[in-house]
Amino acid sequence: MSDNATPSIAPLLSIVADGRALSRQQAREAMAALLSGETSPVQISAFLLALRVRGETVEEITGLVEGMREASVRIKPDREGMVDLCGTGGDGSGTFNISTAAALVVAGCGVPVAKHGNRSASSLCGSADVLEQLGVPLDLEPEEARRMIEETGFAFLFAQKYHPAMRHVGPVRGELKLRTVFNILGPMTNPAGVRRQMIGVFDPAVRVTICEVLGALGSERVWALHGAGGLDELSIAGVTQVTELADGAQREFEVVPEDAGVESSPLESLKGGDASVNAGIIEKLLAGEPGPHRNAVVLNAAGALVVQGLAADLSEGGARASEAIDSGAAGKVLDRLRGRS
Repeated sequence: MSDNATPSIAPLLSIVADGRALSRQQAREAMAALLSGETSPVQISAFLLALRVRGETVEEITGLVEGMREASVRIKPDREGMVDLCGTGGDGSGTFNISTAAALVVAGCGVPVAKHGNRSASSLCGSADVLEQLGVPLDLEPEEARRMIEETGFAFLFAQKYHPAMRHVGPVRGELKLRTVFNILGPMTNPAGVRRQMIGVFDPAVRVTICEVLGALGSERVWALHGAGGLDELSIAGVTQVTELADGAQREFEVVPEDAGVESSPLESLKGGDASVNAGIIEKLLAGEPGPHRNAVVLNAAGALVVQGLAADLSEGGARASEAIDSGAAGKVLDRLRGRS
């Protein structure tokens, strides 16, 4: 096979179907085949289901992430300390867009944010849906997004724009209506190459895997977390389990809302709706409205500030996040994104 030839999925599918594991390089080649447009929907679904039934290894996921990154459009903003905070989705909680709102607050603290996201796949409202409702343009070209991060400290990186080859896999995933390895790949393929991330997961067992994969790929600090009530966010409804990757090592710890200086509230208090409802919630909390919505956002922004290094702990992070809201700095980030200032 020449250097430019697309790998065939057939021999790789045979390995997985036999219950054997792919090497990191083989998984990389498998992703190239999946995204090539030359692999049939039947082969794509067979590969994804065979992986799901057997369970993906860390080596396989690492190779799949590398292959997905290679097929993506990438940008390199000239900003140190960029972060992203997002979830895998699929938690079925029906909450408003907590991590999206928290990202605006983090940017309001002066931390550059490369927010990677998409439209909703299973919930009523994804990050792209709510930002669009808030008046944030989604159709920025990659060069415009790079410049926006450098100049304003925030850009939304619309997954459809940066992962065009996913159009070959998307319809199959839609028809399967099952969780596949792609559910956890998205947060690990940020087009800006962020090395500090807070990633919420629908399955607590995935936390260690994500940290192992991102550690192998050179990430500096990661919190992979699963919150009370099944949230893929830091939860104000109780205890959040966190696996941290820092300095090449992992540790486990728990977070409660009071760590960031906010009150606990039941999960029902965070319920959202469609894009219009969720946009209204975000606008109100950025305007200073107190309550569970604000508390959830402060808690998650605090976590991201710790991961980035601006805050030494969640208490300091919570104070900084609250100040960004109360001073209007977080609201000004949204105004800049809308082109109003």
